[in-house]
Amino acid sequence: MRLLLAEDDDNLRGVLERGLKEAGYVVDAVTNGNEALDYLRMYEYAIGVLDWRLPGASGLEVIVAARRLGAQIPFLMLTARDAAPDRVQALDEGADDYLVKPFDYGELLARLRALLRRPSGERAPLLRCGSLTIDPATHETLVAGEPADLTPREFSIIELLARKSPAVVLRRSIALHAWPEEADAVGSNTIDVHIARLRAKIARSDARIETLRATGYRLVPSSK
Repeated sequence: MRLLLAEDDDNLRGVLERGLKEAGYVVDAVTNGNEALDYLRMYEYAIGVLDWRLPGASGLEVIVAARRLGAQIPFLMLTARDAAPDRVQALDEGADDYLVKPFDYGELLARLRALLRRPSGERAPLLRCGSLTIDPATHETLVAGEPADLTPREFSIIELLARKSPAVVLRRSIALHAWPEEADAVGSNTIDVHIARLRAKIARSDARIETLRATGYRLVPSSK
């Protein structure tokens, strides 16, 4: 799943970006609030992690603007401001959680998992299609009750298909969701290869991935 990271400290941003990618997220990392807003207008994110004190628009201003635009994704605020009034302000103005620097990286991941489990608008804690179950928080996929061994990219694809099911998901949307650079996937057979692997890995379930030629894919319950 795609995550927006906005942090102007180069060292911290680099560490977080590497760690989040290792945890299975597709990460867009930006250095200022105005850029974060631009990315929020262009892409669909599962979650946002924002520093409060960003150049340009502050992290809190980004959240307020995103809420006005109708964004329902959860936002986690990172900041050195640990006074109670600061926490109250951040939560009242649209942040979903608040983590004070310095923080433990394991706690950051745990808070992200908790936010992704929390229902928000149309976002369900678990995604299901027949006997296929996807947990966006833990990145776990169950096929007829048994864990499926998916790569982070395979999980990103199946999570998106399940979230949009039974609608068709365009190839470009899949590329945007699962690859840092969508052109790397759209201009080759990379997506088709990953879809083929996913079909094999969920074959024991009563869900199937259908291909709409030159358009995209959809996940639907099997009719058999």
